[in-house]
Amino acid sequence: MPTFVNGTVVLPDRSLQGGTVATSGERIVAVGTAPARQADVVDLQGGYLVPGFVDLHVHGGANADFMDGNEAAFRTVCAAHARHGTTSLLPTTTVARHEQHLAFLDICRRLKNAEAGGARLLGAHFYGPYFALEARGCHPGAAVRAPSEAEFEQYLAFADCICRATVAPELPGAEAFVRACRQRGVRCNVGHSHATFDQVSAAISWGVSHVDHLFCAMSDRARLRQLQTYPMRGGVMEATLFFDELTTEVIADGKHLQRELLLLAYKIKGPGRLALVTDCNRALDMPDGPYLFGPLDGGEPIVKRDGVGIMPDGNGLASGVVGMDDCVRNFHQMTGVSLVEVVRMATLTPARIAGWDRELGSIEAGKLADLVVLDGDLRLRQVYLGGRRIV
Repeated sequence: MPTFVNGTVVLPDRSLQGGTVATSGERIVAVGTAPARQADVVDLQGGYLVPGFVDLHVHGGANADFMDGNEAAFRTVCAAHARHGTTSLLPTTTVARHEQHLAFLDICRRLKNAEAGGARLLGAHFYGPYFALEARGCHPGAAVRAPSEAEFEQYLAFADCICRATVAPELPGAEAFVRACRQRGVRCNVGHSHATFDQVSAAISWGVSHVDHLFCAMSDRARLRQLQTYPMRGGVMEATLFFDELTTEVIADGKHLQRELLLLAYKIKGPGRLALVTDCNRALDMPDGPYLFGPLDGGEPIVKRDGVGIMPDGNGLASGVVGMDDCVRNFHQMTGVSLVEVVRMATLTPARIAGWDRELGSIEAGKLADLVVLDGDLRLRQVYLGGRRIV
């Protein structure tokens, strides 16, 4: 198995210049500066060795969506994101019909511990349909609905392959859904919500611990002020920044958020509570033009243009179209935050949010040898999954 030499190894808290990383089987066995003694040596050529990226929020790629309802689509998306350095991901649903969610969950169960042709599946991110209708963004509106026990109990029959689940806490039934999720070991998020600060606070007491794509599809003071309520109240954005109990994520594609918003999130949450995500749709690695967000049967029309997804009328963004390697490079170049901390936000922090940090997310002896080789300009060169080169 390969030993990596002649580069900078990015660790969770520092970079190790001239580092050596040895692997055996699927695992990392040593990290240090000793000369390599194995025949299978990978020369980093002055570049960087970083942990494989972990994406908490990804819908599709290479003209496939996880909601397309077949294993081939799952494998296509996993392979596409592996080409961008993502070695682990949470396949993420969109708003869809009940039977489409069940089909998605069935495929997740079959592929969770199987070879998926690229990035490994850590478990599903059950992301729709429990959104506030007015905050649905590019998701199809017809199937947006509030949680009902009769429905969500069918979803939670797949709790063994659901990693995280999202809900707008202002919806009727949201508390029952969160508590049922937590009883089965499913971690919960707030997302696509116009909840008040107090409603988010209540959701934390139910067991919510994370907020989806900070600054996007959520309530804030400006929105709530338009409702002519007084005194001025906070919303999801302010609650996310205020409560230390909440982790969150940003879409660092260079299109969704300006530099100052990325820095604000980083300043308040820090690299241990802020993850980078792609929120990528099926247009990854595809030419500009029209696509569907979500399933082929019932998805929402969107357009890929200028490096991002947009709504056909041009009045809103419609998720990302770039991989995690671009997000890491963008965040580092836009903000000047150290590469060590940016890499941590794309690896160890999301691995911990997903509950997989004992196995993934950092270059440490005993962990899986999911590794990415970057050149000096942070361009991807090689990807290893369990010590085996896949890109």
